[in-house]
Amino acid sequence: MERMLNKLIRFPKTIIVVLLLITIAFFMVMKKNSRMETDLDEYMPQDHPAFVYSDEMKEVFDIKDGIIIAIENEAGIYQTETLQKIKDLTKALGKMDEIEKSDVTSLYTADNIIGTEEGLDVKAFYKRVPKIAEDLAELRKSVRSNDMVFGRLVSDDETVSVIIAEIEDDVFTQKFYNEILTLVKSYEGNEKLYVAGSPIVEGTMALLGPKDMKKMVPLVILVIILVLLFVLKSFKNTIFTLLVVLFSVIWAFGLMAFFKIPIYAVSTMIPVMLIAIGVADGIHLYSHLDLFLQKNPNATRKEAVSDMLKGMWKPVVMTSVTTSVGFFSLLTSEVFPIKYFGLFTAFGVTAAMLFSLLLIPAGILVFGFTKRKPGIEKKSLNKIPFAYKFANGVIKYKTVTLLLTIIIVAVSLFGITKVWINSSFLEKFEDDSDIVLTDKFINEHFGGTSTLNVILDADENGKIKSPEILKLIDEMQQKVDSELQIVGNTFSLADYLKRMNKVMHEDKEEFDLIPDSQELNAQYLLLYEMSGDPENLWKVVDYDYKTANVTIQLKSDNSKAINSAIAEVEKFRAEFQKLGVKINFAGSGYKALVFTDLILEGQIKSLVMSLFIIIILLSLMFKYFLAGLIGSVPIVITAVIGFGVMGLMNIPLSTTTALISSIAIGIGIDYAVHFIERYKIYASETSDKQKTMKETMHHSGRAIIFNATVVIAGFLVLLFSVFPPNRSLGALVSLNMFTSFLGTVTIMYLLLYKTNLFFGKK
Repeated sequence: MERMLNKLIRFPKTIIVVLLLITIAFFMVMKKNSRMETDLDEYMPQDHPAFVYSDEMKEVFDIKDGIIIAIENEAGIYQTETLQKIKDLTKALGKMDEIEKSDVTSLYTADNIIGTEEGLDVKAFYKRVPKIAEDLAELRKSVRSNDMVFGRLVSDDETVSVIIAEIEDDVFTQKFYNEILTLVKSYEGNEKLYVAGSPIVEGTMALLGPKDMKKMVPLVILVIILVLLFVLKSFKNTIFTLLVVLFSVIWAFGLMAFFKIPIYAVSTMIPVMLIAIGVADGIHLYSHLDLFLQKNPNATRKEAVSDMLKGMWKPVVMTSVTTSVGFFSLLTSEVFPIKYFGLFTAFGVTAAMLFSLLLIPAGILVFGFTKRKPGIEKKSLNKIPFAYKFANGVIKYKTVTLLLTIIIVAVSLFGITKVWINSSFLEKFEDDSDIVLTDKFINEHFGGTSTLNVILDADENGKIKSPEILKLIDEMQQKVDSELQIVGNTFSLADYLKRMNKVMHEDKEEFDLIPDSQELNAQYLLLYEMSGDPENLWKVVDYDYKTANVTIQLKSDNSKAINSAIAEVEKFRAEFQKLGVKINFAGSGYKALVFTDLILEGQIKSLVMSLFIIIILLSLMFKYFLAGLIGSVPIVITAVIGFGVMGLMNIPLSTTTALISSIAIGIGIDYAVHFIERYKIYASETSDKQKTMKETMHHSGRAIIFNATVVIAGFLVLLFSVFPPNRSLGALVSLNMFTSFLGTVTIMYLLLYKTNLFFGKK
C-alpha cells in the first residue's frame, strides 16, 4: 500500500487535476438530480406486514391524509361573508388538479341527516348562502343539533369552521404546497385563515430542510476553517484538509443523485458527519508531519511526504474501514432514510480516506509545507512535559478515574431506561413556529390534526350491523374519548346509526343511541344509501358490512399519543373477539408508530453488529483479540453516556437522533485506532513501557485533542438549526466527541498500561 501510494504521488499535479475533474462531474449530477423527500410513507419498507395491511385498508375505506383549512371569525362564522368564503374556497379546492371534488368536506358539502314524514332524508346545510338573520339562525340551529358536524366541522364556540381536503400521497409537491398557501391567503379579510394537516407539515419540512442545510453547511465550514487555522497554524494545511471534506461530501451526494436516491431530512446530516471524519484524517496527517519537521527541520518535501505516508497510511486506512463499518451497520435498519444515511456516509468516509492519502500528499509536494519559524522547535519542546505530566497523572489517579467512570456509566444506564422513541414530524419544529401554532390552534377548536384508524374485521358478512357490535364500538369510542385528553374526537358507523335513530324519533335525545334491532339498523342504512351519498358511508364500513373503520382524532402526532390511544382500544380486544371481531390498526398514525419501532430495532441491530465487527477487525489489525476489546471500550462508554443523556434530558430517539450510536462508533473508533497503532509502533521500538505511554500521548493524544476540538466546534454549529432534533444531535455528538476523546486518553490508556499489550507479561 505504501509503495503504491508513493508511486501515485510521483505525479501530484495529475492527481489533483483528476480528483478535481471527478468531483466536478459528481457536482453536476448532484445539481441536476437531487430532490428532497418528506413523505413519511416513503421512509418505510412497503413490504412490511403492517404497512401492507394499512395500504389495503386505505383502498377499502379511501383513507387519506387531509389538508385542514380553518376559517376564524371572532364575531362567529354565521355571517353571510364568512359562509360565502367557505363555499367559494370549497369549490376552488375541488377544482385543483391534485384534489378530487368529492374529497373536499366543509359545512357547504356536509350531509345533514334529517327525519321527514316520508322517512329519512339527507340534505346539504346550505346551497345558497343565507343572507337574512332568520336563515342564518336556522342554519345555526341545524348545525347545533347535528353531532356529526357540530364540534367536527364547526367549533363549539362557533367562531371557527374547517374545510378538509383529502389527497393521495403521491400528488403532494412543492408547487402544490405553494398553490395551497397562495389560494388560502387570497381569501383572508375579516376572517383569519389557518392551514394545517400532515401534508402541510411535510411540505413545510421540504421547504425549510434545504434552507436549513444551506445555512448550516457554510456556518460549519466557517467554524471549521477558523478552528483548523488555530490548530494547524497553516493556511495551506487548512485549505487541503477542508478540500478533503468538501470533495467527499460532493462525491456522497453526487452518488445519491446518480442512483436517484432522494435527500431525506436526516441526509442533511451527512455533510456534518463527513466534516467530522474527513477533518480527523487531515489533522492526524499534518500532526505527524509537524512532529517529523520538529526533528528534521531541513527535510525535503519528498522526504516529509514519504515519512508521513509510511507512518500514517495504515491508521488512516484502518480508521476509515472501522468507521465505514459503523455506518454500514445501519443497513440493518428497515427505515430508508437511516439505511441510505449509513450507506452514503460510509461511501463518503471511503472517499475522504482516498483524498487524505492522495490529495494532501500531492498538495504538499506541489505547494510545499509551512516553513517553521526559527526557535519554534524550542517552543514545541515545552509542550512535551505537559503530555508526559498528563500521562503520569492518569496513572497516578487511576482509582479516581475508574470510580468516576463507573458512577457516570451507572447514571447513564439509568437514563437509558427513560429513552423513548418519537417519529413526530411536527415536533421537529420550534414551539413558536407558524406551523406548530397553527396546528395548536386547530387542535384547541377541533378533534385533532392527526388520526389513528381502528379496523374491526368480523368473521362473516353483514355482522357489523349487529346491535351488540355497534354498541361495543360506541362504548369504545366514548371510553377512548373520555379517558384520554389527547383524543379530541372519534367517528364510526355507530355515529351514523345514532344520528338516524334520533332524527327518526323527532330529534329526541333519549333516542341518540344504537337501536336494539339488527333489522332496524339494516333499514336505516338502506334508507341512507338511497337518500344520501353512500360514498361517505363506505369510509366507515365496507360494502359487505364485514369490516368497519373507526377514526380516532389525536391532538398530537407523537408516539406517546398514538400508543396511549392504542392501549385504550386494546382493552376491548377480548370483548370484540367474543363477538367474532378482530381488532387491527391502519392509517398514517399507526404507520408512524410502527416506524418508531423499526428505528429502535434497527439501532439495536446496528449497534450490536458494528461492535462485533469492529472488535473482530481491530483484533485482526493488531493481531491481538485483547486489542479489539480494549479499542471498543471508549465507544461503548460513549454510546452508553450518549443514550443516557438522551433519557435524562427527555430527548426522544428519532430519525435524526437515532444516528447517535453510529456516530459514537464511527468517530470514537477513529481515536482508539490512531492511539493503539501509535502505541504499537513505539512499543516495537523500545522495551520502556513508560516512554511508550508518554510518547503515544504526545503524538496521538495531541492529534486527538486537536481533532476533538475541531469536531466539537463544527457540531456545535447545529445549535443554530431551525429544527430542534438537529440541535439535539449537535449537542449530543459534541458530547460524544468529548467522551470518546476522554475515554481514549484515560480508560483505554489505563487498560493498555495494565494489560501490557504489545509488551508481553512482565
